[in-house]
Amino acid sequence: MKAPRPLPAVLLALALVLPLGLIARADADALPSAPTTEQVTTSKLVYGLLSDSRYAYRPRPLDAAMPQEIFDHYLEALDANKLFFSADDVAGFEGFKASLGQDVRNGNLEPAYAVFAVYKQRVAERMGGARELLKRDIFDFTGQDRWEYDRKDAEWADAQALDQLWRQSVRNDWLRLKLAGRQPDEIRKTLDRRYLNYANSVAALNQEDAFQSFLNAYTSTVDPHTDYMNPRTARLFNQSMSLSLEGIGAQLQKQDDVVVIRELIAGGPAMLSEQFKPGDRIVGVGQGTSGAMEDVVGWRIDDVVDKIKGPSGTQVRLDVIPAEATLDSTPNRIVLTRARIRLEEQAAKSEIIEIPSATQGAPAQRIGVIKLPAFYQDFERRRTRDGDYASATRDVARILEQYKSDNIDGVVLDLRNNGGGSLNEAIELTGLFIERGPVVQVRQSGGRISVESDRSGAVAWTGPLAVLTNRGSASASEIVAGAIQDYGRGLVIGEATFGKGTVQNIVPLDRWPANETERFGHVKLTVAQFFRPGGSSTQNKGVVPDLAFPVTVDATEYGESTYDNALPWRQIAAVPHETYGNFGQLLPRLQSLHQARVAEDPEFRWWKEDVAEFRAERDKTWISLNEAERRAERDRQDARRQARQEERRRLGLAIDPLGDETDDGLQAGERNVAQDAARQKAAEKRPDPLLRESAAILGDAMRLLDGDRQLSAQVLPSSTAPGRWTQ
Repeated sequence: MKAPRPLPAVLLALALVLPLGLIARADADALPSAPTTEQVTTSKLVYGLLSDSRYAYRPRPLDAAMPQEIFDHYLEALDANKLFFSADDVAGFEGFKASLGQDVRNGNLEPAYAVFAVYKQRVAERMGGARELLKRDIFDFTGQDRWEYDRKDAEWADAQALDQLWRQSVRNDWLRLKLAGRQPDEIRKTLDRRYLNYANSVAALNQEDAFQSFLNAYTSTVDPHTDYMNPRTARLFNQSMSLSLEGIGAQLQKQDDVVVIRELIAGGPAMLSEQFKPGDRIVGVGQGTSGAMEDVVGWRIDDVVDKIKGPSGTQVRLDVIPAEATLDSTPNRIVLTRARIRLEEQAAKSEIIEIPSATQGAPAQRIGVIKLPAFYQDFERRRTRDGDYASATRDVARILEQYKSDNIDGVVLDLRNNGGGSLNEAIELTGLFIERGPVVQVRQSGGRISVESDRSGAVAWTGPLAVLTNRGSASASEIVAGAIQDYGRGLVIGEATFGKGTVQNIVPLDRWPANETERFGHVKLTVAQFFRPGGSSTQNKGVVPDLAFPVTVDATEYGESTYDNALPWRQIAAVPHETYGNFGQLLPRLQSLHQARVAEDPEFRWWKEDVAEFRAERDKTWISLNEAERRAERDRQDARRQARQEERRRLGLAIDPLGDETDDGLQAGERNVAQDAARQKAAEKRPDPLLRESAAILGDAMRLLDGDRQLSAQVLPSSTAPGRWTQ
C-alpha cells in the first residue's frame, strides 16, 4: 500500500499551519455539488501538463490502472485511518471509480464532491456520537479491552465495527486525561469541546478544499512529489521559500472559535507596538483607517490570516481581547502599519561545541555547528536584484566568516530533517566548501544530462568539515551531502537520507490563459532526476553515511522507498571532479573511538535505549485500555525520566528542560498558548547527543590526521585544496 504523502513544506508566519480537519469557520457554506468554471479549467490544465512529455519527467496519460489509484489516494487523503467511511460507504463510491481518470481530464468533479460531502456528513455523525458517549457509563478500565489506533492497513469496517472503534477511541481519550490527574467533570468538558471543535472544523471545509484534495489524489498517481497548489497554497509556499512576509509579525493559532497570538516575531510591528502578548485573542479585523470591522470569531484561521496580512506600509485595525480577560470583555482596538518581516526562526543558526582535549593541558577543540532547516531563497527579490534577499547560502557564508574570525577548529553542517528547497541554493552552498566543479548532474525527461557546477572559485571554509544527516534529510540536502562525500571534502555522519532524487519546478497555470490575476493555482511538477558527481542517484537509496548512528526509522517505514510509484534507483557515468580526500583508511579508527566514547556517554546511551524501545513498538497497532497496565507503564516512564535527570545532576550534565514532563492528555490548541509556546522554545534546548557526538567524531579525525603525517598524506593527499582542512 502506498505510504502516506508528507504534507507540503508550507510555512505560515502569521499562523500555525493546521491539519485539514483543524481549520474552522462557523458560517461556511455547504459544499456545492457542481465545480466552478475555474476548477473545470484547472483540472483540464493539470491533466494536460502531467500527461505531456514536454513538461513532466515521467508523464502519465490516462491508463487502466489510474482510476483505482485516484480512488485509493482520495479516500486515503480524507480518511487515512479508516474511521469515518464505512465499508458500505466505500462500496457505494465504487460506481464513481471507473471514470475518475476521465473526470480529471474533462473537469467533471461532481463525483469527487459527492464523496467529500459524505465525508463531512460522517465526521459530523461520529463527532456527535462521541459527544453522546461522554454522557454514558462506559469508563470502566479494569478489563482487557484495547484501542486499535493504527488502521491504515486495515479493511474498511462496517458501521457496527466503527461504533465499537469509536467507543474505544473515546475511552482512550478519557483514560489519558484520567492518568494525567484530571477529574471526571473536567475530562467530560475537555473532550466535549475537543469533539465539537473537530466537527465544526470539518463542517467548515469548502469546495476549494475538496478540489485541491481530489486533484492531489490524481497528481500523486504520477509520482510522489507532484502536487497541485491552489492560489492560496502557492502563496504560502513562496512565503516559506523566501523566509519573509508582509504583515504584523505574529504567529497565530486557533483555539476553540478564536484566533490567538502564540508568539510575536522579533522586529515586527506587533512586537514593536508593545500592545500584544501571547494568549491575546483577535476577534475583529478592519482594513486601513476606515474599513468596516469584521467579526472573525469562528472563522477559519487561514481566512483570518488573509485579512491581517497585506502590503508593507498599509494599515490594519485589530480588535483584541487580552489573554487575562473573559471573551465577552470589550476588546482593545489597535492600529498597526504592516511591514516586511524576515522569518529568522527558519534561517540558518549557529552554535559552538567545545570538545575537551584527550591530552592534559591541551586546549579544547572548538567545533562550529550550522543548523540549516531548509535551502531557502527569495526568488522574487533575487530576480529583481534586491541585495537584501533571503538566501541559505548567504546566511551560511556569513556564519563561516564569523567562525574564521573566531578561530573555530572545524564545522559540522547539520542537515537533519532538512527536506530540501532550492536546487540553486544547494549548488551555491556546496561551493562554499570546494574550489569549483560539478555539484549535481540533472537528467531531463528526454535523457539529456546537464551538469550544474560551482564556478565561483571562492571557498568560504577550507577547514575540517562534517555533514550530519538523518532519514529526514532529503532532496537538496542529499545533493550537498552527496557532493561533499564524492569530493572527499568532509565526513558524512548520521543516518542514510530520505532518498528523494528528483527535481521539481513550480509551474503557474495562469501562464496559458495569460491571466493578470491568480485564478488557477500552480503545479509542483517533477521535471528531472539528479545524480551525484560520481554518477550515483540518491533516488530510493539516499546518501549512506561514512559513520552511521543507530537507525531510528528504516527504509520500510519512512522515505522514498515507501512510495509505490517512486522512480527506481539508477546510475549514470561520473563527471570529472576533484578528490580532496579519501577517508576509507581513517574510518575504522574513527568508528573504534566513537564506540568507546558512546559506551561511556549516558545521553547517547539513553537515546539508543529510546530508539530501541521505539523500534520494538513500531509494529504495534493498539494500546491497552486497562488502567492498571497503563498506570504501571506511565509510572515506569516517569521513574526513568526522573532517574535520568538525577544522573544528569550527579554527573554535571545539562538538565533536560522537558525531562520532568509527563503526558497531560491534551492536544494542540487545548493548552495555555503562552505556556505551550514557551515549552516549544525549551524543547530546542534539550540535550542533543547526536550533534555533540558528530562534533567529537570530527575532532577525532582532526587529531588523528594532525598526529600521523603518513595517515594524513594518505587520507588528504592534496596540499593546497580545501580538503587539506587547513585555514
